[in-house]
Amino acid sequence: MDNRLDVSLYDVILCLSDTLDLISKTVVGHHEQVAYIASMLGEEMELSQDDKKNLTLAAFLHDVGAFYLNEGINNLRFDKEDDYHARVGYHLLMNSKPLSEIAPIVRYHHYDWSYGKGQTYNGEKVPLTAHVLHLADRIAVLIKSGADILNQRDKITRLIEMNSGNKFWPDAVEAFKRIQEKEYFWLNIISPKAIKGPLDAYNDIKRNYLGLEGLAELTKLFSQVIDFRSPFTATHSDGVAATATTLASSLGYSGNEILMMKIAGYLHDLGKLAVPVKILEKPGKLTREEYNIIKSHTYYTYQVLDNLKELAIIKQWASYHHERLDGNGYPFHLDSKDLPQGSRIMAVADVFTAITEDRPYRSGMGKEQAIKVLQSMASEGHLDQEIVELLLDNYTEFDQIRNHSQHSESKSYQEFREAVNGLN
Repeated sequence: MDNRLDVSLYDVILCLSDTLDLISKTVVGHHEQVAYIASMLGEEMELSQDDKKNLTLAAFLHDVGAFYLNEGINNLRFDKEDDYHARVGYHLLMNSKPLSEIAPIVRYHHYDWSYGKGQTYNGEKVPLTAHVLHLADRIAVLIKSGADILNQRDKITRLIEMNSGNKFWPDAVEAFKRIQEKEYFWLNIISPKAIKGPLDAYNDIKRNYLGLEGLAELTKLFSQVIDFRSPFTATHSDGVAATATTLASSLGYSGNEILMMKIAGYLHDLGKLAVPVKILEKPGKLTREEYNIIKSHTYYTYQVLDNLKELAIIKQWASYHHERLDGNGYPFHLDSKDLPQGSRIMAVADVFTAITEDRPYRSGMGKEQAIKVLQSMASEGHLDQEIVELLLDNYTEFDQIRNHSQHSESKSYQEFREAVNGLN
């Protein structure tokens, strides 16, 4: 297996952008609309190729910090001044090497032009692309869903013009005034298929292919978006990834397959972004209704990853971790004949991590109790007997690896919390 995957940075970012739609129904399609508007503004303004590339990528992820708000972004308003989620997004992206370059654009995408004063903030230069993104974001927010788009054009344009200089960079406004005259610009905004055409035109982004190591680094960001929503789940994906990769290594998987397992571990709970935090943090037994919501998360993991055909194997390993060998898992009710070994590894790693990790409301199970749970699930036909026995025969080693990985990630989480809690 080649260490270079035929998957581009652009496609992976698009996947993460789609994932953000799970946080709140309010923002479904919002990131693609903003990316389209921003890319059109960038073309009209004749920005450099690098600026256009970074502007487009930043637009796809401009609300990535919304995951840290318990209710997501449920109130998109034109006059909204709060940029807390933008600052959270900045700290998250700065810690991801592939995306650190776009972090300042995301940081300042709610920052007003203020008649030129907005070119700097506390002595630091604000990227002009952040002001282009600011305008693109506000244009998208002004569009009313369900109303005819062309009949909204004049009102939106007037409002943008009225705020040229104070809220928006005049150069960007002038570019908008030129492109808004073309009906197709507006019609594309509300046409999902049409939006993708101009965005796909950035072949230099699409040619930026990620190897397995690069993909693992980027999907680490995905895991933090998933887990950092709550202290209850802050290190879970890291523990699962560490356990799963150790199992895979013990079973003779190749180096590249082990990297794939790590990626699957980082992504296995991707769909939990669709689950309200109050359910994730409930210390007691879930109601039937709450459990049904939880059961949807692996379906969403599957659907989001299905957009990346190159990750078909990783998709199976990640999204089948609640399937059971006897067919009584969820959401697809697959059984032993349908479940590849990689998915079985992930299922064991997930259960092991879930029962042994500490959570704010309870300590993890001790060795004796955890062994009983795993043996019971294997004997009842839920988990793979061979994989469970491998883990139990080397229990101390596996528990130390899991604990070390989660302890390290816990430090990262605490540093992240301190950074965002110190925002003013």
